[in-house]
Amino acid sequence: MQILDWENLDAAGRSVALERPRLGSRADIDALALSIIREVRADGDAALKRFAARFDRVEIQELQVSEAEMDAAESALTTGQVEALKQAIANVRAFHQAQLAQPLSLEVMPGVRCERVLRPIPAVGLYVPAGSAPLPSTVIMLAIPAALVGCPKRVLCTPPGPDGKANAAVLVAARLCGIDTVFKVGGAQAIAAMAYGTESIPKVDKIYGPGTALTTAAKQLVAADPAGAACDMPAGPSEVLVIADAGADPQFVAADLLAQAEHDTRAQAVLVTDSYELARAANAALAEQATRLSRGAILDESTRNCRCIVVKDLATAVAVSNDYAPEHLIIQTRDSRALLPDVVNAGSVFLGQWSPEPMGDYCSGTNHVLPTYGYARAYSGLSVADFQKRITVQELTAAGLRLLGPIAETIARLEGLDAHANAVTVRLDALKRGGGA
Repeated sequence: MQILDWENLDAAGRSVALERPRLGSRADIDALALSIIREVRADGDAALKRFAARFDRVEIQELQVSEAEMDAAESALTTGQVEALKQAIANVRAFHQAQLAQPLSLEVMPGVRCERVLRPIPAVGLYVPAGSAPLPSTVIMLAIPAALVGCPKRVLCTPPGPDGKANAAVLVAARLCGIDTVFKVGGAQAIAAMAYGTESIPKVDKIYGPGTALTTAAKQLVAADPAGAACDMPAGPSEVLVIADAGADPQFVAADLLAQAEHDTRAQAVLVTDSYELARAANAALAEQATRLSRGAILDESTRNCRCIVVKDLATAVAVSNDYAPEHLIIQTRDSRALLPDVVNAGSVFLGQWSPEPMGDYCSGTNHVLPTYGYARAYSGLSVADFQKRITVQELTAAGLRLLGPIAETIARLEGLDAHANAVTVRLDALKRGGGA
């Protein structure tokens, strides 16, 4: 890792220090995503099978995963693997169950009642990547909140492997989470299929889940189309920022940086510390540990995006982190919780040396679908609220309208909207004539 002294950097240098890896040409990615979407809309299932041959290099006869394939997936996993998935599901369910909001009803003034009622999104599409790292954990993160709020239709798409089958762990996780509609379709074509529907895949109202730059572009394109489907949040490559002091274990710090760097060649890991000694030790540990890990080709690329920033104190470290707005923030300091009140921008925070980021990825209970690429400045991680609509209701009695109607008339006329005022006035006039209670 390159080690940078924050105090010796000017404004431009600090900006460069916090730059994320540049993505490919957005115009090219959008153009490819749009062409895929158009082809799926035109040719439906036939287009999906062509794209499976083109991108996944496999011939698919039946897009939907059969019960027999689901059963075979269960037999492919060991008892220990299934039990691990079950425990992760239990923790995620417990944490997300506690997030469920309650309906709200309040009489804001006599005769004027305002309410908020909750409704599940009727049809949701869950996208689970596969590629070099199938993600059964993503099934859990998407399916559990969807089930808790009662989304009636839950459709899952995941790419097929070289054998034409969906990943066994993904299928087992889906079944354990109550998902019975799974399709072997990946990438931008899966997003298009769920957004608009095909002969096999039903149209959904909102699409969730991580993916490549092409998949993300497709999500944003269909979300901008009123005939398409909404999406959960914008996203980019995975990232982590670690705040550590001289008391941190450099082996732990290095391991946390590598855990994110192995995701993708454009993933980024940043260490911010007030200790040059810790910076050098973590750098050496990172280089040594990387030689023992299996995804060496990816790490060779992604570690070029890694850097270490040395700051004068931990308050500055938190300020740097807030400026960067990381997807994952790990705080390994002597009193890590003391820094938490000042954390403003982060997708998910991991406190202390015994809280490695993979616990949140897999099984602690929090959701691992998080805003990346700086979007943590304005977006939150996925929660049950993302699977619900919150509908407001108002009900006025005649007495309430008499009391509050003149306020509405005044504001409507202030805005020059006399038809708005009139909708109130005709009722107030009726009340004056004895037309109401």
